[in-house]
Amino acid sequence: MTIKSVGVVGAGQMGNGIAHVFALAGYDVTLNDISQDALDQAMAVITKNLDRQVKGEKISQAERDEALNRIGTTMTLTDLGQSDLIIEAATEKEAVKHKIFQELLPHLKPDTILTSNTSSISITRLASGTDRPERFMGFHFMNPVPVMQLVELIRGIATDEATYNTMLEVVDKLGKTSATAEDFPAFIVNRILIPMINEAVYTLYEGVGSVKSIDQSMKLGANWPMGPLELADFIGLDTCLAIMNVLHDGLADTKYRPCPLLVKYVEAGWLGRKTGRGFYDYSKDEPVPTR
Repeated sequence: MTIKSVGVVGAGQMGNGIAHVFALAGYDVTLNDISQDALDQAMAVITKNLDRQVKGEKISQAERDEALNRIGTTMTLTDLGQSDLIIEAATEKEAVKHKIFQELLPHLKPDTILTSNTSSISITRLASGTDRPERFMGFHFMNPVPVMQLVELIRGIATDEATYNTMLEVVDKLGKTSATAEDFPAFIVNRILIPMINEAVYTLYEGVGSVKSIDQSMKLGANWPMGPLELADFIGLDTCLAIMNVLHDGLADTKYRPCPLLVKYVEAGWLGRKTGRGFYDYSKDEPVPTR
């Protein structure tokens, strides 16, 4: 089928980035959130990021204006029902995602494709709670969405070929690159990346190195653009922990045991950049290591 209208559930960091790239690619977008403040903030972020692209001569002023005009916002989830494609980008909690899809189901068009931007949860399990597992896929964008080139496409056990091919075309129209992953815990990127971050936290926990030395070592020794602890703060320590728990529960292998220090930071509410404190303290001009 041809996708023209897109509904995005969740106006957070991922949701606003997804709305941004779809609107810029010519799709009509409806952005939904349970909070009007979140929707207002999302539109402010999208506007700022589009302005940055104009300044960097990546897009024209006219393209920026057209993209903003293509985005509508709503606090009513069922307003998304008539979209050709729906992308769920809510919090990484399975119960929340199931609830969203259940509320949407009675209002969907027969051929609407449902997708989730989940970074780790089983697509087959999410799809099984809907009336269209054959038209359900994982559609995992990387953060920040307007900058990162990759989109992971994950087929559930029941996803049909037509849905998969439609989503391949959508990724192409967005000007991004797709990687197809099988439906196993955390897919490809996070299956590799998050255990590496967890190992960096263990390295800190066991006193092998300080926050500064660990991040410096990986930046200068492995040519990473960002150190693993700095990256963990950027992703959100709660998200890193949630993905490690999915890996540990889903694969039952002790190598995926979350580091106790990561658990402790999340329990303290030190979730990284979004709370102003994680492995770094962001209250000053320059981030300062907390250990």
